[in-house]
Amino acid sequence: MLLSVIIPMFNEEPTVGDVIDRTKEPLQKLGLEYEIIVVDDRSWDKSVEIARGRGAKVYRLKEHMGKGYALRAGFAKAKGDIIATIDSDGSHRPEELPQLLAPILQNKADLVIGSRFSGPKPTSGKKFNAAGVRIFNLLIKVFTGAEVSDSQSGYRVMRSVVLENLSLKSDEYQIESEMLVKIAKKGFRVCEVPISFEQRTYGRSRLDPIVDGVKIFLSIFTSYLKG
Repeated sequence: MLLSVIIPMFNEEPTVGDVIDRTKEPLQKLGLEYEIIVVDDRSWDKSVEIARGRGAKVYRLKEHMGKGYALRAGFAKAKGDIIATIDSDGSHRPEELPQLLAPILQNKADLVIGSRFSGPKPTSGKKFNAAGVRIFNLLIKVFTGAEVSDSQSGYRVMRSVVLENLSLKSDEYQIESEMLVKIAKKGFRVCEVPISFEQRTYGRSRLDPIVDGVKIFLSIFTSYLKG
C-alpha cells in the first residue's frame, strides 16, 4: 500500500524542510511505503531547493495559480492508494498523521478531516474566521448530510478512490469545501479526528476572510448543484 503526501507550497522557506522531515518520521515508524509530493506555486525564495534537498518530489507550476490548483496538480501526480494533504507553513503537526490514517486503515472512513475545533481543547483562532467556518459547516450539512466541525481544514487523508471521476475546479482556498461536498454527495464515509494547530509565526496568511469567504460560500452551492 502506497501513501502519497501532497504538500502545496508558496514561499515557505522557513518551514517546508522541517515539515518534510517530520512527515517522514511517523511514516517510517508505521512501516508504510510513501512518497512526498511538493507542488510549488512559483515560489521566489529557496523553498524549492530546500524541498528537493529533503528528498521530496517537487513539481513547479508554470505560473502562480493558488492552493487549489496546486493540490489538483498534486492529485494528478500521486500514485498512492491513500492520499494525504498537509500545509507547508508548519501549522499542522505531521506527528499526528497516524491518527488521521487510522480510520482509513481500519476501513472506517474514506475521507478523514483533521479538525481544529473538535476534541477537548479546540484551537483558539480568529473569531471571525471560526464563525465563517461554522456557517460553511452548516451549509454542507444541509446539502450533503455530512456533519463536520472543520470543513475548511487542509489536513486530510483519503482513499484515492474518492478522487476518481471527481471533477475539481477550484484554484484557491475553496478547494476544501468543493472536495468535501462532492465526496459526501457520492456517499463516501467522512469522519474527523482532532488535531493541533499553530497559527503561522512568520509572515501573514494569504487568505482574505471576506473575499475568500465569499468564494467558499459560492463554491459550496455550485459544488452541490453541479457536482
